[in-house]
Amino acid sequence: MEAYQFSSNTLFVLLGAIMVLAMHAGFAFLEVGTVRKKNQVNALVKILSDFGVSTVAYFFVGYSIAYGVNFFSGVETLMEKNGFELTKFFFLLTFAAAIPAIISGGIAERAKFNPQLIATFLLVGFVYPFFESIAWNQAFGIQAWLKGTFGEEFHDFAGSVVVHAMGGWIALPAVVLLGARYGRYSKDGRISAHPPSSIPFLALGAWILIVGWFGFNVMSAQTLDKISGLVALNSLMAMVGGTLVALVAGKNDPGFLHNGPLAGLVAVCAGSDLMHPIGALVVGGVAGGLFVVMFTLVQNRWKIDDVLGVWPLHGMCGAWGGIAAGIFGTKALGGAGGIAFMPQLIMTAMAIGVALTGGLLVYGTLKATLGLRLDQEEEYEGADLSIHRITATPEREPNW
Repeated sequence: MEAYQFSSNTLFVLLGAIMVLAMHAGFAFLEVGTVRKKNQVNALVKILSDFGVSTVAYFFVGYSIAYGVNFFSGVETLMEKNGFELTKFFFLLTFAAAIPAIISGGIAERAKFNPQLIATFLLVGFVYPFFESIAWNQAFGIQAWLKGTFGEEFHDFAGSVVVHAMGGWIALPAVVLLGARYGRYSKDGRISAHPPSSIPFLALGAWILIVGWFGFNVMSAQTLDKISGLVALNSLMAMVGGTLVALVAGKNDPGFLHNGPLAGLVAVCAGSDLMHPIGALVVGGVAGGLFVVMFTLVQNRWKIDDVLGVWPLHGMCGAWGGIAAGIFGTKALGGAGGIAFMPQLIMTAMAIGVALTGGLLVYGTLKATLGLRLDQEEEYEGADLSIHRITATPEREPNW
């Protein structure tokens, strides 16, 4: 029975890892559909290259920092428990690799290629695992202090804060340090619209992410005996809430509509195992509206050229999800309880602090040494030709 249990858990986590790995195709096509045609190849190459670098960084450095576990032992040892620990690493790696995949969308169309790969190694190897160890592995006694002070630990079931808020808030200094794409904002205050190059690709990316997210959330239980249908239903309700509110608030804009479900899913990750489905619907709906409002403010009023809106989507909605878990997870609002508001607020703020500091250090250092962005001519030519020497289509597309 024990061997059967280990084999079942190994398969369970492996399926989750494969579903989250598939989400990286979603990240890729969401970016491909949003950027201009002259940058589509670059979007595809970045996501896959970042995943490769993330794997090496997390295997050799990051996983040890986060969990104190390494795989520098014989194959006989690695094969124990049907290799459950190896598939658990694979699953958690797909979460870690989401950090550069998130950032990629914010810095699209004008970032140099090699400095971003260096940033990926540093972020996945050091910055992300540092906070991951605090939130998910009791590092530095912070969770114990929160429990002793407020009666409960910080709770983030599937990574609203640990993954999404971290990724979004790391991306913010990267986007600001890069500066806006040439021609996006003129000195007289006019804004040049850069519409999505392909709504079908954008929609495909969103759908791949939506489907994979049920592996992201449900399989965060990590063992088969802890699987919960509540997590699946709450994920569904939050996705629908985000979709409908973004549809209305975004005035039928397909870009907002297809990011709405992603906003809802980002927000529900933290408390998906605790909330009532109606609470999850509300949390997702708030996230959908938050994305539309914040994306519009960031792009039009604050003139921060976050191409895919990764800071509003992952940064803001992830932070909302961490705090919302402390509200809608309580028994007073129909939740399962075992959660408190203050630990959620404190750790969400800490995640933002770590992400901003790490992002500024990594991208600030790279900007000062190697430079972060393509020169004006390369950007005009497009990252596809400037970096990869090939376009997405055989015909030479007109640049604009």
